[in-house]
Amino acid sequence: MATVSLNRLIEKMKLENLTPELDLGKKITQPDINRPALQLAGYFEHFDAARLQIIGFVEYTYLEGLDETRKREVYDKLFSYEIPAFVFSRELQPDKLFMQYAVEHNIPILSTKKSTSSFMAESIRWLNVQLAPCISVHGVLVDVCGEGVLITGESGIGKSEAALELVKRGHRLVTDDVVELRKVSDDTLIGSAPDITKHFIELRGIGIVDIKAMFGASSVKETQSIDLVIRLEDWDKEKEYDRLGLEENYTEYLGNKIVCHNIPIRPGRNLAIICETAAVNHRQKKMGYNAAQELYTRVQNSLARRREEED
Repeated sequence: MATVSLNRLIEKMKLENLTPELDLGKKITQPDINRPALQLAGYFEHFDAARLQIIGFVEYTYLEGLDETRKREVYDKLFSYEIPAFVFSRELQPDKLFMQYAVEHNIPILSTKKSTSSFMAESIRWLNVQLAPCISVHGVLVDVCGEGVLITGESGIGKSEAALELVKRGHRLVTDDVVELRKVSDDTLIGSAPDITKHFIELRGIGIVDIKAMFGASSVKETQSIDLVIRLEDWDKEKEYDRLGLEENYTEYLGNKIVCHNIPIRPGRNLAIICETAAVNHRQKKMGYNAAQELYTRVQNSLARRREEED
């Protein structure tokens, strides 16, 4: 199970730690978060204590209106759960009794300057990416005209060379050799590079090349959604290849279907141009224009006119 440490959350969201004496080694396992308004009112049915708990202005003003006896009743119940941390939005400060319970039960208290809704949206988005199901695949990921193109194929078939040519043509490299895929939703896969190989390309006969150092910061990208898969394979003259593209082929990663093109490779074919054209053509289809369908329509109209002339 993927986890995120509180230290990483604090660093990413620029949170202030109000309980520095406590250990921040706790792990967050849920991408969703919770505002414990109902729990503060005494309703604990279906309370998901594994989530990060956010105290906004509504919860804060409600607690201010409680007398100490009622607060102790609520806190006794609330702090009996294994909660990863509380985050107070708008730099609101918890009362002394809340802090006392937090220290006694080893539950960190954090603070943010952001509004409640803003912090919730940002943290959920980030946690969804960090805690998403993840696999590693062999391939190259490049941002081509805004489309995430995952190039796969047997080792040595020319994936890295194609990526290098695409970078020289103004596109951006995300990762070479190993692509970490994360399923952030039922429709979206995000690809990124392992920290060790980030910005590097391996070229057989030359060795390791640092793309960022060679072509500048604009030639690389940290993450990219996967929009298209191009599978390179050796040319087989006995095999029939799609020459029109009327029907889409798909491949599946983590349960998500991605459009896939099988590209046969033989000497003289320019892989970078093919990948770039495939990406732009895919972008056109998403915008409502299908060249193959347009050709098919023209042919049908031409045949219809001929029949009319014959009649």
